[in-house]
Parts: sequence; C-alpha cells; structure tokens
Amino acid sequence: MTPKICLVLTEDTIEKNLVLVQKYRSLIDIAELRADFLQPQEVLLIRRFPELAGLPVILTVRRRIDGGRFTAGEATRVTIFARGLAFSDPDPAKNFSYIDLEGDLQAPSIEEAARAFNITIIRSKYNHKKAITDIDAEIQQVRRSDDEIVKIAYKANSLSDVTNLFRFANHERGRCILVAMGAYGVPSRLLASRLNSEITYVMPQEKTSEFIPGLIDPFSLVYLYRFKQINEKTKIFGVVGSDVSESLSPQMHNKAYAKQNINAVYIPINARVSEDVIEFAEVAGVSGLSIDHPFKKPIVSSMNECSKTTTAIRAANTAVYSNGSWKAFNTDVESFSKALQEFLQVKNLRFKRVAIIGAGGAAQAVAYAVKQLHGKACIFNRTVEKAKQIALPYRFKWAILAPASVKLLEKYSSIIIQTTTVGNSFSLAEDPLFFYTFTGKEAVFDLNYKPEKTALLTHAEEAGCKITNGYRMLEYQTYRQFKIFTGEDYESPLNA
Repeated sequence: MTPKICLVLTEDTIEKNLVLVQKYRSLIDIAELRADFLQPQEVLLIRRFPELAGLPVILTVRRRIDGGRFTAGEATRVTIFARGLAFSDPDPAKNFSYIDLEGDLQAPSIEEAARAFNITIIRSKYNHKKAITDIDAEIQQVRRSDDEIVKIAYKANSLSDVTNLFRFANHERGRCILVAMGAYGVPSRLLASRLNSEITYVMPQEKTSEFIPGLIDPFSLVYLYRFKQINEKTKIFGVVGSDVSESLSPQMHNKAYAKQNINAVYIPINARVSEDVIEFAEVAGVSGLSIDHPFKKPIVSSMNECSKTTTAIRAANTAVYSNGSWKAFNTDVESFSKALQEFLQVKNLRFKRVAIIGAGGAAQAVAYAVKQLHGKACIFNRTVEKAKQIALPYRFKWAILAPASVKLLEKYSSIIIQTTTVGNSFSLAEDPLFFYTFTGKEAVFDLNYKPEKTALLTHAEEAGCKITNGYRMLEYQTYRQFKIFTGEDYESPLNA
C-alpha cells in the first residue's frame, strides 16, 4: 500500500489555501485544512472548502497543547467541527472526507455526524516534547472503533526514537498513521509505506522553514525521493551524520536511480551516536550507508568486516549490510586523491609540504592519501593529541591549531587542506585559520561544499590563492558508493 500524500494547509484565508492546493494538485492525494490557522471570519467559510478544493480534505482544529494555534475553549472548537460537517451533501466530494479528533476529545455528536456521512475519523495523539515508547498501548487507548485511523505523532529526540516506530510497524494494529517529528524523524515520512501508515504529511515549499525541522515538501517527496514508487522490493540507502539535512548526496544518488531504472531510494538520516545508526539500519531494512561526520571513526567498531583501506586508516565513509553482516569501505582516500590531483594538475605531491586542518575521519583519509602521493604534512588540530595520533604512523608533524603554530603553518602552506565541518557556515568566526595571513601562493582545498565558498576559501581567494571546495570529491564518492550499493556504474556526471 502506498500511503496517501497529504498537503498541510496553514494559510490564514480560504483563498490562499486554495492557491496552494492548485499549485500542488498533481502531487498530492488529499489536503488537511488547519482551521486553527484561519482568521476568525474565514472559519465561517470552511463548509464549502472540500467542494472548492476538488479533492479529499481532512478538517483539523489543532489545540495549542497539541502543536496547533487554537486557544479558545473546547465548546468553541466543537462548534467549528459542527460547522464543517453541517448540511452534509449526498455527494461525498462536497463533504470533508476526514475529521481529525484528538484521543481525549469527547464530542459524540460530531462522531455520529461523521459516521452518518461516511467521513473517516482520524483519532490523534501528539507529544511535542518526547517519544511515545509503548505505541501498542497508546493505540489501544486512543482507538474507540475499528473504522477509525489512529494517528500517533511524537517528537523524536534521537534516531532510536524513530527506530521504535519501525520496530512496531510489523505489529497487527489496524489502520494507523505513524509520524516521528523533528529532524530525526525524516525517515518516518519518507518511508511511511514501510510503517504501513495510511497518510504521510507534506508542507508547501513556502512553509517548510516556518515550522519544525524535518518537514518535506511535495516536490521533494514525489520527484527526489520517488515516494510513489517505493514498494516492498525497494532497496533503502542513506547518508548518516549529525546533521545531513543540507547534504547533496540524496539528489545525486536518487537522480541516478531514476535515470538507470533502479528500484532504490536514498534518504538523509540524522543521528547522535553510531550505535543508533546500526540499530536503525537493521530494523528499518537499510542496505547501505554513506557515513558522514562524526561517525567515520566510531562506526568501524560496529562492522563485521572492513576493506583494506578502512583497516589502514581506522575510518569508514561507506557501509553495506547484507545477510546479517556489515562491511565497511573508505572511498574518501580515492575520491580525495583524484580531486586533489585534478585541482593541482599533478600526479604526486613530491617536494610538497601540506597542512591538514582537523583530526577527524576525513583528516585520517586525507593524511593517508597525502602519504600515498609522497607528500610531507603537518596535522593541525585544536586537540593536539588527536593530531598526533594521525601524524605518527606517517611520520608527519603535528601541532595545535592556534596562533602559536603560525610559523609551522607557514612552513607547510604550499597546500592547505581543511577537513573540519567548522567552515560550512559562512561567517568570519567560522574560519579555522582566522589567525593566518595568506600570501597568495597557497593552494587551498576545503572539503566542505556548502557554501560554495566558505569563509576560509573567501579569505584565500581575496589574497590571490588557488582554491577549490569538496564538490568534486563528493562526485567521486558518489560514483564509487553507487557502484558498491547497486553493483552498477554511475552512468554520467551530474551538473554541479
């Protein structure tokens, strides 16, 4: 079963909401009219909305305690529901198709009217602060009749809160809508079919930034993630990190799946700890992961098998799950080496002194690549002990990332490689080399690709330096990971 796509309407007038319905009509199945957002005089007009919209509509009047805007008393709210259901038409297309009533709302007259005209009751339970852990018990408590759809929506404060939804999905529990809200909850929206949810909710592109993180717009759901094509045979892949909401990887992988007719979807997965990543992947049926900051190092301990490169540098950026076993790969080394050689137009780094900024999983791969290319390097990091751990196996130097190390940085400045996530926010305060004065002779490679020019690259370019970001490296990573995940070659490069 493919869940219905529901557009949530939160404009303050009927007319504005109808404009949005028309804009997204070809992408959605139903709409939810949030009457709690309407101006008082507009509430008087809700009865005609289903006919004007020309598609099935849910009527919702959400209280503030449940995440809505309605603050008047329950009697007033029941009156609004009654207005929406009044004078129901024999033609069901002119009536609301659904009505959303909270589990604790006592309104028997509204329920009787809804059932009399075959209007489906959605019985909802919200928690905007924390996860609902015993979903079985909650559904049993909320549901009053077998013909109702029970909606459970809660704030996910970790990826494990989302895993619990997927673990529950195989239980026999009647008609349901299951949603984990917030940035961690994105997989519950994209993979609603795996949760056996009847509906997944989307927001207009114009509105996604106004509400909680993790909301999906109709264009992204239908075209980027190919939501309507996801079925029981669809392979699931994804990129995981502490914040991958801005990652370009879903665009690059999903467009290739569509072009090459591969039944797969690639989703963003936010997590706090690596243990949550593995647990979620196994429960949700994820076949492969691209691993981003800060999990490249800690994820290795959860692997059953590692590639030679992964073992050598003790960091992974790719993991595949098959037959109950995990195997880790590291494509960072190869991808970075190719991108660096293209950038510098060289085959090796002989006689080059390289400054590597950072000491995480990406720095580990860069150091390994620099050694393979016969370069000499110094690792600079705020925690000097971590820099030392990377530097020692390659007989590189190490130093604290601070003004006190500026002389050493000058000595190793022919190529500066920035591997931390610090620079991915365009702010002067976010330049890890704020204390360094560029001469214009340095070549500067920032592994971040958003923004296109970080504060570091901007400063370097202003001094006349040759610069590049991490986009080309990302492309090479994508090609290699695509092959690992699907067994097929990535057919053609995507436009930057």
